[in-house]
Amino acid sequence: MDANSLWVFGYGSLIWEPGFAYTERAIARLSGWHRSFCMRSIHHRGTPEEPGLVLALDAAEGAHCDGVAFAVASDRADATLAYLRERELISSAYLEKILPVALSDGRQVQAVAYVIDPDHVQYCGGLDLDEQARIIARAVGGRGRNTDYLWNTAAHLAELGLADPDLDWLADRVRAHLDEAGR
Repeated sequence: MDANSLWVFGYGSLIWEPGFAYTERAIARLSGWHRSFCMRSIHHRGTPEEPGLVLALDAAEGAHCDGVAFAVASDRADATLAYLRERELISSAYLEKILPVALSDGRQVQAVAYVIDPDHVQYCGGLDLDEQARIIARAVGGRGRNTDYLWNTAAHLAELGLADPDLDWLADRVRAHLDEAGR
């Protein structure tokens, strides 16, 4: 593989819907960050009037996030970055960073990752899990129901053998909220 390839770290919807061509996909770990429903979604999974929640990488000492790293051929790097910026930087709540990622085969790469800006108005870190479940159960945005985003992410992480107990708990709790509401 070309050493000048771009690497992209996916921890949420990029895992199951990257939307770009890649030459390699590998299980990867990003240290110092954790996957969290800490961003209010006013576009893709909610509206300004009824925000949903989407995942972001939130900095935390001693934390790590297991996800997927995608290698992109050098001749596709610019187009891929343009696509990702249009998709991920829609409201400037994410910051684009180049971060060190450990691949499951032991290689270390520098990867583009989209992390939450804790100073952005859409940041909502620290919401308890039951409040997250209530929001996710009712929100709908331009890319569909917030529940679908949660369930797709949880299912794909499980398929890859990447445990995320908070997401599993949320998936079960959202189903319970929907059952209680008769939906």
